[in-house]
Amino acid sequence: MMAFTAEELIKIRRQLHQIPEIGMEEFETSAKLMAIIKSLPQTFLEIKTWKTAILVHVQGKNPSKTIGYRTDIDGLPVTEQTGLPYASKHAGRMHACGHDIHMTVALGILSHFAEVQPECNLTFLFQPSEEILSGGKQVYESGVMDEWMPDEIYAFHDNPQLPAGTIGCRLGTLFAGTCEIHATFTGKSGHAAYPHMANDMVVAGAQFVNQIQTIVSRNVDPIQAGVVTLGHFEAGTTGNVIAGKCQIDGTIRALTQVNNRLIQKRVEAIAKGVAQAFDCQLDLKLEQGGYYPVENNDQTTKAFIDFMQANPEVDFVETQPAMTGEDFGFLLSKIPGTMFWLGVDSPYSLHSEYLAPKEEAIFAGVKAMVAYIEHRQTEVFAAKY
Repeated sequence: MMAFTAEELIKIRRQLHQIPEIGMEEFETSAKLMAIIKSLPQTFLEIKTWKTAILVHVQGKNPSKTIGYRTDIDGLPVTEQTGLPYASKHAGRMHACGHDIHMTVALGILSHFAEVQPECNLTFLFQPSEEILSGGKQVYESGVMDEWMPDEIYAFHDNPQLPAGTIGCRLGTLFAGTCEIHATFTGKSGHAAYPHMANDMVVAGAQFVNQIQTIVSRNVDPIQAGVVTLGHFEAGTTGNVIAGKCQIDGTIRALTQVNNRLIQKRVEAIAKGVAQAFDCQLDLKLEQGGYYPVENNDQTTKAFIDFMQANPEVDFVETQPAMTGEDFGFLLSKIPGTMFWLGVDSPYSLHSEYLAPKEEAIFAGVKAMVAYIEHRQTEVFAAKY
């Protein structure tokens, strides 16, 4: 069997698009991927699984080093509204973040190197649960990658705002790190006419919300980026009852792990201060998991950008950082590597129920990454190590 053609990749993508599944429940997706992988020549391949993850190791001719390539495989709890003939068959589930595109590009790259043995080893990670539960962190910490641990690793995210097939990247941080905030303040409910006999958590919660707004404006270096958004505030049951409990939920976004930690510490200090000032109980959870900033390695990213800019078949653009989160940041905190954008040209944003990426991006992504890996392993990879 030859490497997948553009037409075959589009067919695969449409099959994957129809069967989106939530993180750590990607059973049908994983089975479909496994069937496709096993249809490839197996001469150079070894396969491992961990829960719904699949790892494929390609044995190189001179296996002193290993290049890694990661794709995510999960979907979102979104009801698709595209009207496409190959729309999701799973009610309330959709590949609204384009992971079907991600998987298909990975399969295209793998199909080439299953036919053409690489110089160095390659490790492909088909990773579950990027959207929730920090799947990359879970896979890494499980130890399943240890035997085939890459020396450097690459991944992309599709970008509806870029023309189809365009490669976008930058030195430094590509995506923000995230941390979820869950704060519950508990006081004492009571009658609206007798506030002295109650402990009003609407007032306590309001003070917390107001003080949180000072973190980025007064604690974060103004030339660096950070965002704290509190999107959920719930307290009370009716207008004439003082609320005895307030639940507030939000998110932190920062372009470096240092600033993410700084903001977390300030959130914690403010929450504790409000609890002390209002003599109430506090239950605070700050959940970062594996959603670290996607901080591209200087060495691998310079090599990647230099190659893409010099390749006449690639339309390359330098992009700005984005406040979106991606659990590839955890893997980059452990393994040097680079994440980039692949344009898919859609008027609808990631996570939209109307997202319909242009499929010509798939083969463009495959060609660009096959060429880069071949270049990196022979000309740059060997020279650097």
